[in-house]
Amino acid sequence: MGTGNQTWVREFILLGLSSDWDMRVFLFVLFLITYMVTVLGNLLIVLLIRLDSRLHTPMYFFLTNLSLVDVSYATSIVPQMLANVLAAHKAIPFVSCAAQLFFSLGLGGIEFVLLAVMAYDRYVAVCDPLRYSVIMHGGLCTRLAVTSWVSGSINSFIQTAIAFQLPMCTNKYIDHISCELLAVVRLACVDISTNEIAIMVSSIVLLMTPFCLVLLSYIQIISTILKIRSTEGRKKAFQTCASHLTVVVLCYGMAIFTYIQPHSSPSVLQEKLISLFYAVLTPMLNPMIYSVRNKEVKGAWQKLLGQFSGITSKLAT
Repeated sequence: MGTGNQTWVREFILLGLSSDWDMRVFLFVLFLITYMVTVLGNLLIVLLIRLDSRLHTPMYFFLTNLSLVDVSYATSIVPQMLANVLAAHKAIPFVSCAAQLFFSLGLGGIEFVLLAVMAYDRYVAVCDPLRYSVIMHGGLCTRLAVTSWVSGSINSFIQTAIAFQLPMCTNKYIDHISCELLAVVRLACVDISTNEIAIMVSSIVLLMTPFCLVLLSYIQIISTILKIRSTEGRKKAFQTCASHLTVVVLCYGMAIFTYIQPHSSPSVLQEKLISLFYAVLTPMLNPMIYSVRNKEVKGAWQKLLGQFSGITSKLAT
């Protein structure tokens, strides 16, 4: 397809991580196992919260949303990555690349806002526990969740539309594991300074603003915890936030390093590994973090497994 003297690409070639066949087989097995664990872990968390009435609270309502975002994010990237790892021709059609960028960028943005919402939930739980149920009522929780999904989707739509309106000319080789925003924009055969500014502004609005809200929430939370006189009380208050704080460090840390300084000089390999960590490992680790570090979730697992073993015992007899 052509416009004037420019040639527009119909497909892109994802260069991936390695050209060595043995390494590609190893990566295929590794990514497949990781993806299966991610899907299973997050869906089990959603099912557990659904089945156990003790987990029908604002915190676990937001955790359900987080798990759905994680499994969707992994699904937007990993299946295509698995198809390309062993393929001789690592092509992805223009439309598929745009769709992948839209969904991955949108779901990433949703997760950042959602983590800020969860930080606010923890702030109310620790700093104003007596009014927690009044403040975090069902209507507010729903509005906060919808805001997360809508804001991430709108930002992604704008960024994707701008990125794919750029003339790529004959540049079709994406030196990345997926159709990632910066990697796609760098293919343009025109000046991309405006796009880089737009990426920076978007990063500040959708990444740094929620991060600052998380930071402010935890400053207040830590201040409140330090005022608690009993060691047991401080420990209990900290445990209500430990899982969320761990996830925040993982998610925001990787994303800030990747997006806030597009002019900085992390190597292409570093960018790939950072994106890989965020796309493959973080969605797998989140349900594990909430299962291992959370007494209520562990108790719900034990109850569910006990019920399951009881049913199987009855069937066996």
